Amino acid sequence: MTMKSLGNPFSATSDLRHGAACGCDSCKAGSHTDTTPAMTSDDMLERAVESAIVRSVFGQSDIGRRSFMGMLGGGTVAAALASVFPLEQAKAAILDNLGPPEKTDLNIGFVPITCATPIIMAQPMGFYERYGLNAKVIKTAGWAVARDKSLSGEYDASHMLTPMPLAMSLGAGSVAEPYIMPAVENINGQAIVLSNEHLDKRDPKQWKGFTFGVPFEYSMHNFLLRYYVAEFGLDPDVDIQIRVVPPPEMVANLRAGNLDGYLSPDPFNQRAVWEGIGFLHILTKDIWEGHPCCAFAAPLSFATELPNTYGALLKSIIDATQYASKAENRKEISAAIAPTNYLNQPVAVIEQVLTGTYADGLGEVKQVPDRIDFDPFPWHSMGVWILTQMKRWGYIEGDVDYRAVAEQVYLAADAKKVMNELGYDAPDITYKSHTIMGKTFDPAKPEEYVKSFAIGKA
Repeated sequence: MTMKSLGNPFSATSDLRHGAACGCDSCKAGSHTDTTPAMTSDDMLERAVESAIVRSVFGQSDIGRRSFMGMLGGGTVAAALASVFPLEQAKAAILDNLGPPEKTDLNIGFVPITCATPIIMAQPMGFYERYGLNAKVIKTAGWAVARDKSLSGEYDASHMLTPMPLAMSLGAGSVAEPYIMPAVENINGQAIVLSNEHLDKRDPKQWKGFTFGVPFEYSMHNFLLRYYVAEFGLDPDVDIQIRVVPPPEMVANLRAGNLDGYLSPDPFNQRAVWEGIGFLHILTKDIWEGHPCCAFAAPLSFATELPNTYGALLKSIIDATQYASKAENRKEISAAIAPTNYLNQPVAVIEQVLTGTYADGLGEVKQVPDRIDFDPFPWHSMGVWILTQMKRWGYIEGDVDYRAVAEQVYLAADAKKVMNELGYDAPDITYKSHTIMGKTFDPAKPEEYVKSFAIGKA
């Protein structure tokens, strides 16, 4: 499977608008197997600069541009333009010296969970303003709404689950639209909660017939729950039921008996304990230490059409994420994101999540400082793992160029550049092995990994 990339401004067959008449290779490929190498984030930004320069020559007439390229050949036009205009120097200058934001008033969607902490806190704590933005964060009921409002353009950017921009770019579960994810919001931060009615059923092998809630199909919650129960011999599509339930409705459904448990983002795991109706079966960090969960994502067009705004927003998010990663800031942040227009939760509940000192619902007070943590770097290997699980459970079919898709959506180079500019350390590599429930995932062998499981649809 593949997704659209930026059209080549020097190609006569490429419609820079990616409209219905677009004849570029990536658009013609549609959802079929693609052999075209994926564009890196730097490639995409350079292509955006090229497009801007060519548009300045031809104005708004894309038909005129395409006709001219067809008559003379794109290579000839590129060479001629380069002879009178320092194209390479212009690209380098634009990429290295982004100016003031082209658009300062932004709408950013978020679902009210602690995973969205950096995006939420960046408003009351001034991180958006620090980089020249007047960003409004908008509470959103659930992920389907967040996806649809982002696709419609109502949101400029959004808090998303890390699998969502991959799925949206591939057209899985929605229309295909190129999306980018330049920063992870949080790592860890989830849990499996069971109703107090099942205090005697701590062994997952006893869960046949249970109904579990997850916040969205294309979520780490869904894929981690599936992975977890399958390791205990349960087929998640046969032996249990998995329902999509918006996070704010998890606790009420548990109390009503509609759910036996859920794998949910916080603070709703801790809220079940607070309400005395559920207990924490396992933290997801104990399934996969350091796993990604939520992220900052936007349409590719946002970055290419508003590069200065994109750069300023990315700096705001990464700066807030790094601030949230420090344990000494967690209580201050808890108070900032607790109000009604943000999480609408008791500060004490949020503090238990963010500080990692919490009641587990089984009579113990735990101290797990990294119960939730914040690291903005979008590892390509994490993207590949998510794609393997989408393939394993039948959410995507056919040949998948795992690396190409992960690298086109997860903009690790952009994250590294901004992290370094802000004085934070960033990895020099984008792939590494990961350990999930004691088993090693090698991102160099994704298809072999998919086929290694006894339970699955692939």
